Amino acid sequence: MNEKTNCSGNCSSCSSNCSSREKQSFIEPTGEFNNIKNVIAVVSGKGGVGKSMVTSILAVMMQRKGYKVGILDADITGPSIPKSFGIINNAMQNEVGILPAETKTGIKIISINMMLKDHEAPVVWRGPVIAGAVKQFWQDVVWGDLDYLFIDCPPGTGDVPLTVFQTIPLKGAVIVTSPQDLVSLIVKKAYNMASMMEIPVLGMVENMSYVKCPDCGKEFRVFGSGSEDVATECGTELLGRMPIDVSLAQMVDNGSIEHFKGDFLDKAIDKLEKLK
Repeated sequence: MNEKTNCSGNCSSCSSNCSSREKQSFIEPTGEFNNIKNVIAVVSGKGGVGKSMVTSILAVMMQRKGYKVGILDADITGPSIPKSFGIINNAMQNEVGILPAETKTGIKIISINMMLKDHEAPVVWRGPVIAGAVKQFWQDVVWGDLDYLFIDCPPGTGDVPLTVFQTIPLKGAVIVTSPQDLVSLIVKKAYNMASMMEIPVLGMVENMSYVKCPDCGKEFRVFGSGSEDVATECGTELLGRMPIDVSLAQMVDNGSIEHFKGDFLDKAIDKLEKLK
């Protein structure tokens, strides 16, 4: 029998799994008071590669260019964004929704740490509850008008990245890696997940790429240099190499990442500005 026989054309009321069936969308709308133009997920295949630092620096650089910027800290069990910006107050709420904190330069931020009485208390939640918190940050936070919202995802390909990829309308993803072969292998998993979910990968950022000699300025590749080859294999590009820099770590520890200076992510910024 022809699979289109007696087809009404309304896939929502049909249980058949025919070839013409519409692809189901799980995208959730954001709050009614929000107008967010570009949502960018920052992801990694594993932890410890500096994903949150890259997220913070991208947000700072875009804000300096005059854009309205926000950061949604989706790393529920390991939040670090508030500390990078020196935010210690809890989030506020009114009849409209949850109000994000604003940094000294006006970057809007929400994180689970801003909703805990004890900022050092562990978040011992199961996957569905954690995923629900991320969706709440997307739907119930009063972001207002934003040109760019960066989502700092936890490492791996589990519940939260899946929730972000499925329910939030992303313009693209930036993958953070480091030069080691093992990390590069795991990066391909993150890339393949994004491809599977039909999320455009804007490119990769290599952190801990080199150490620059303070005397002669020569760069030393302590961990090798394989990320550009991985990017090429995945059909994307390397958007920048970040050095091992003590001053960057100190800025994060001191909550002063907005004082960051450097041009090693300029290519990534150019890529973001071309999004429409």
